[in-house]
Amino acid sequence: MREKITSGQNKRVKQWRALTSKKGRKATQSYLLEGWHLVQEALKAQVPLTAIIGTAEQLAAHAATFPADVDVFELTDSIAKTLGDTSTPQGIFATAPMPDDTGVDPTTATGSWLFLDQVQDPGNIGTMVRTADAAGLTGVVLGQGSASRFLPKVLRSMQGSQFHIQLVEGDLHDWITAFTQRQLPVYGTNLDPQAKDYRDVAAMKAGAIVMGNEGNGMAPDLQQLTTQNLYIPIKGQAESLNVAVAAGIVMFRLVG
Repeated sequence: MREKITSGQNKRVKQWRALTSKKGRKATQSYLLEGWHLVQEALKAQVPLTAIIGTAEQLAAHAATFPADVDVFELTDSIAKTLGDTSTPQGIFATAPMPDDTGVDPTTATGSWLFLDQVQDPGNIGTMVRTADAAGLTGVVLGQGSASRFLPKVLRSMQGSQFHIQLVEGDLHDWITAFTQRQLPVYGTNLDPQAKDYRDVAAMKAGAIVMGNEGNGMAPDLQQLTTQNLYIPIKGQAESLNVAVAAGIVMFRLVG
């Protein structure tokens, strides 16, 4: 189906605008992708899009790639601008159902994972998800207190990597315990008296790396659950490393 919408008060338009809020996403169990790159990556990954939305120009430019069973909605330029979260919206969007995490069980999960404990900056989360993708990790778990994976800024920052690896929300206590009970190593990243230089740890085929909050690091109770906590030596006078930079260093070193 293809429909042209010319009123900003249209019911569908209001629903799409609401997807920028947690309440709106929860009500419809869906979220909004903005920009052709994200829409294209979703299509490549065969994400079951529920609608493709855009200006006449953008729809015409990409129509050949649209699945026949996805509804397409044409908007005026002025309405399209009200959906965008950026200062210069590209004029093309898609809606997708929020994924069901219940199928991802920490007691049976395999491969290498990144656990994020209360990481709140959207840019940091996006960068770490992309880096996990680049480093060959299986997935990323966003622990309680971390920014939502459906925030527009997080979605943009991930640049489609969320479709290449598993990305779920979960209780890190459960995930860490499930891994260590199966003798899979879980490495925290925190400076404590027992922490090891990350270069002194062998690469792993399966296990997890935990990155903590930007200001406070890992929660103390999680630190007690890990196999080993690691640190990155700083040679200069910088007080610390950005969490996403640190995550990249450790991931590329430890993931075999």
